[in-house]
Amino acid sequence: MPPFKLKKILLLGGLVLVAIAYLLADWLIAIPPNKKATYVGSKTCAECHQTEMKKWHGSDHDLAMDLATPKFVLGDFDNTSLSHHGVTSKMSRKGDKYFVETEGPDGQHEKFEVKYVFGYRPLQQYLTELKKGRIQVLPVTWDTENKRWYYVSPDKPFGTNDPLHWTGTAQNWNHMCADCHSTNFKKGYDVKTDTYHSTFSEMDVSCEACHGPGSIHVEIAKSKSLFWDKNHGYGLVNLKDKNSQTELETCAPCHSRRQRFTDDFKPGDPYGNHFGLALLEERLYHADGQINDEVYVYGSFQQSMMYRKGVKCTNCHDPHTTRLKFEGNNLCTQCHLAPKYDTPNHHFHKTGTKSASCVECHMPAKKYMVVDPRRDHSLRRPRPDLTVKIGTPNACNNCHTKKNETAQWAADKVVEWYGKKRQPDPHYGELFKAGRDGKEEVIDELIDLATNSKDNGPIVRATAVSLLATRYEETIKEQKSIEKLIARALKDRKSIVQLAALRYFIPPRPTVIQQSHMMTMLFDRLKDSALSVRIEAARIASMYPSQRLNNNQKIQLETTLKEYVSSLMVNADQLGIHMNLAILAKQKNKIKEAIAEYRAAIRLDPSVVGPRSQLAALYSRLASDKQYPQREVAKKQAYNWRVEEEKFMTRDAKLLPKNGDIQFRLALIRHALGRSKEAVEPMMRAVELLPRQTDYRLYLAQLYEKLKQWDNAIEQTEILIKKNPNRRDFRQMLQSLQIQKKQSH
Repeated sequence: MPPFKLKKILLLGGLVLVAIAYLLADWLIAIPPNKKATYVGSKTCAECHQTEMKKWHGSDHDLAMDLATPKFVLGDFDNTSLSHHGVTSKMSRKGDKYFVETEGPDGQHEKFEVKYVFGYRPLQQYLTELKKGRIQVLPVTWDTENKRWYYVSPDKPFGTNDPLHWTGTAQNWNHMCADCHSTNFKKGYDVKTDTYHSTFSEMDVSCEACHGPGSIHVEIAKSKSLFWDKNHGYGLVNLKDKNSQTELETCAPCHSRRQRFTDDFKPGDPYGNHFGLALLEERLYHADGQINDEVYVYGSFQQSMMYRKGVKCTNCHDPHTTRLKFEGNNLCTQCHLAPKYDTPNHHFHKTGTKSASCVECHMPAKKYMVVDPRRDHSLRRPRPDLTVKIGTPNACNNCHTKKNETAQWAADKVVEWYGKKRQPDPHYGELFKAGRDGKEEVIDELIDLATNSKDNGPIVRATAVSLLATRYEETIKEQKSIEKLIARALKDRKSIVQLAALRYFIPPRPTVIQQSHMMTMLFDRLKDSALSVRIEAARIASMYPSQRLNNNQKIQLETTLKEYVSSLMVNADQLGIHMNLAILAKQKNKIKEAIAEYRAAIRLDPSVVGPRSQLAALYSRLASDKQYPQREVAKKQAYNWRVEEEKFMTRDAKLLPKNGDIQFRLALIRHALGRSKEAVEPMMRAVELLPRQTDYRLYLAQLYEKLKQWDNAIEQTEILIKKNPNRRDFRQMLQSLQIQKKQSH
């Protein structure tokens, strides 16, 4: 080979090696893996992403919250007024400032300056600042479609001590609203001073609320590197991940009914490490899973086939405009063939009309906040036959409301149109309705439902597990089958199913404490990867006597209880948190600490009964302890708290006359105060409302016994024996009553 050619090859080879070395060095010189990203603001994002920023401007996310300026205030503040149950609110303006004069926290009328606005369609709400950093949602709301003032709860008056009064905890921005109407919100609540020091990076739902803090992304983008970073990728969560869960669990925190356990969620984090999703519970959802209360989409979407097939939010919604990607049925025919589904042969209605709209049948809407229609995202077939069977709503009768257009009429039409192949098939709604009623004949079917992940979303399976864990007594013959299900559910891949299974262990559970393998199953969850599972397992495990635990279990429990307490402190401005802290202190025999926490709960919400009940019970226990040095003081405190408890419980019983649990508690309080005759009526109501609650009927029988109403006591005991033939103690009780009756004559 000629020398010049060899030199050329060597030179080229050297250049290639240098290039490879440079590229390798460029790849290896990376941002440290433990470096934390910080928030940079949407203006920084807009420098490169102008198209996305233009789409975002004017979106629901952009207008989630703004300063109360003429640019954003839509309501009529030209000296208008609105009256509600005797309280008149007056809206006025002075220059560029807006005011609402209304009933303040002390019941006196004051003028409050509007500091912020929430939303813009179909309604706009207004916020003001009160003492100690509290930002509250004012009581008047502007209907942007009909240009009128209205009250979100038009039929209900709320006193100043009610949590739902606009100055109460339920209308507090810092806790209830801020984390989903702003970016990088930090509550900053100080327990000692009962003061908020809340902060946020941006006032609305901006880029980093969904993509995560952007400092590392900006650093990588501005570097001269040819690659994204080997440790951090492109420095943001990959919302285009093939796994739909990444996107869904980024959107879910603000579009779900849930409990919050941390204050450091970042997009891309597992949902179960920060939140606990509400199940298909009676008050929140109808028995078949249709939305009832305000549940914010994710819980209903988890029920759908779309969820199980990997469909995600941005398949239908533009992530930046937040609008639907297509108009009308074109949205659905992205995937569902128009010739097959967008035709009268399928929907049997006139093409192009509202009646032929896919969403009217498969995503019926319900109005919340009076004027805000929100669609059910479980994407279900209309089932008027379930309306006939279990009383759930159906899409057909949302439109067909004539006298002869009954649910049965609609169910018959479905069969007429689609033939026998569409005869009513089984639905988990029927099982949930029976399970809510504690009917034993559906136990095997509920077990099948709980284990069938192919045809049922996680929230459906978890709800089935929860019903099996909480609605059935340990004496039933299927108990072993339920135990096997619980063991399986505790190892489920979905944390929501594990959380439901943990409910089985809530005391009293004689079979759990008697069987070491059951206790082992519970304590294994203290090491679960999901925070929500670990802390719930710790909460429940702490209820069991410490002498039943081995040393390893005690150490593991103490470690996880620290996580549990930290999770509670995230919501330390809520009375329920202090109730839980008090219970934990009581379990550790830290009585002064427990009393302080119960008093803190009352301070946060003076109208609530729970902490008064607990204080009365705690002082009663101290008064009966012969070793306690201040028994007389405790006895007096117990009586005083019991009197307060009875007053508030009587109020609740009147407000909720069909709530059997409240009626039962009222009866117990009156009995404890020595007013046994007055306890009979609420106890009878409790038994009527909840006839399957064995304990309630037992207490009623015992109450009759105390009053020496022998016939009534015997009657209730005979019913107990009939419903629980294996209970020897009930038969012994009947014999005792019969003897006492005979001796009384």
